[in-house]
Amino acid sequence: MSPIDNVGTFRLGDRRVKRLGYGAMQLAGPGVFGPPKDHAAALAVLREAVALGVDHIDTSDFYGPHVTNRLIREALHPYANDLTIVTKIGARRGDDASWLPAFSADALTQAVHDNLRNLGLDVLDVVNLRIMLSAHGPAEGSIEAPLAVLAELQRQGLVRHIGLSNVTATQVAQARGMVEVVCVQNLYNIAHRDDDALIDTLAADGIAYVPFFPLGGFTPLQSSTLSAVADELGATPMQVALAWLLRRAPNLLLIPGTSSLAHLRENLAAADLVLPAAAVATLDGIADASV
Repeated sequence: MSPIDNVGTFRLGDRRVKRLGYGAMQLAGPGVFGPPKDHAAALAVLREAVALGVDHIDTSDFYGPHVTNRLIREALHPYANDLTIVTKIGARRGDDASWLPAFSADALTQAVHDNLRNLGLDVLDVVNLRIMLSAHGPAEGSIEAPLAVLAELQRQGLVRHIGLSNVTATQVAQARGMVEVVCVQNLYNIAHRDDDALIDTLAADGIAYVPFFPLGGFTPLQSSTLSAVADELGATPMQVALAWLLRRAPNLLLIPGTSSLAHLRENLAAADLVLPAAAVATLDGIADASV
């Protein structure tokens, strides 16, 4: 039995996956661009994640681009029957490593085929449509056109399930009127809790919510409160942040990423961390202090 079995599972499409997974983004080079610093180490992290019980890996062919998917294929193909690989489309990388929208029908179709080829799959388990209407996070606007393209690719048998990323509650509702949505992947953590109501709505409907950047991502959260709680519990700030997320709602599926074997093991050890009620109350106050 894996330690991460302790945190249970949740439905993702037609499967149930463990609530602690792995995000492959950090396996690419600096700025999620170019090859990894240490190719062998990247492969070792992927293999160790699966050996430790991870059955949900998050990736995209625009990480690198093409880097993380090729690493996943090299490390893990042929894949275990219980491994769910979730990818995303809707963006591309500029030559200067910039992140650019890629919403046209041709771009979305090409992205699905790129993911299939580089992962070595005939069908993608879950594809998240990443919405990039603003450089500053989710922004209102219709997503009907790109979602219709992804729905057609699903009808062609190239995609099993559809998810959404970087979206508003209004866009989630619009999408659910068009297709079955199996997950929503947005920025959410102790300090950034704009999606509290959306998480609860999705939980009531049995839909997974996948928070990214549990410690703030490219601009890491600096919180003396979080650090103090971690010190008191003999844990790392990341472990505390992950444990808080696991406690927040049963439909949260976590995908902490790292390119380090030591950090991978530390992150997955968050499954064993029990937060006392007093610590939870203290951590809940971080969001209020950050407003």
